Amino acid sequence: MALGLTGGLFLLSGCSFLENSPMPRGSLIEADDYNQLKPGVSNRADALDLLGSPTSKATFDDNTWIYVSMMTAPTPANFPHVTKQQVVVLNFDQAGTLRSLRTLGPKDAKHPGMVGDKTPTPGTKINILQEIIGNVGRYNPMQGMMNNSSFGGGNGGSGMGGMSAGPGHGGAGNSLP
Repeated sequence: MALGLTGGLFLLSGCSFLENSPMPRGSLIEADDYNQLKPGVSNRADALDLLGSPTSKATFDDNTWIYVSMMTAPTPANFPHVTKQQVVVLNFDQAGTLRSLRTLGPKDAKHPGMVGDKTPTPGTKINILQEIIGNVGRYNPMQGMMNNSSFGGGNGGSGMGGMSAGPGHGGAGNSLP
């Protein structure tokens, strides 16, 4: 009885592992924080105080700061599901004063598509000259004469030593005599 009760409690406690608890990712930014920044008034120090270090800076422009915030929930047997996503882009002038503030959401995202073209693989297509040269050495004029000789055993369908004509065929179906 006690073992059954303990097992039941153990199973019920395991259900909390299946719960979809949200997981924050990136810079956790709130609208209250970045709304305090005013273009033309705020500077880089104000942005650092309110939002912290940026997630990223533009590749060729240190005056563009990017903050990425995302909330995800685990999905069984799949990638985590994004429940909330926001990107805040701050542009500063050379003096460090905030020029513009933009917020981007999932609707602003551009999803790359797959291209349906095929990449050619060199060496897979052969021309007529390669076909002719590729067959050199495969024709054995002696094979027809050997079929009825003492070497072939006279069984008609095999070459020298009673073997099949093709490479890798050690007799009929690679079976042992």
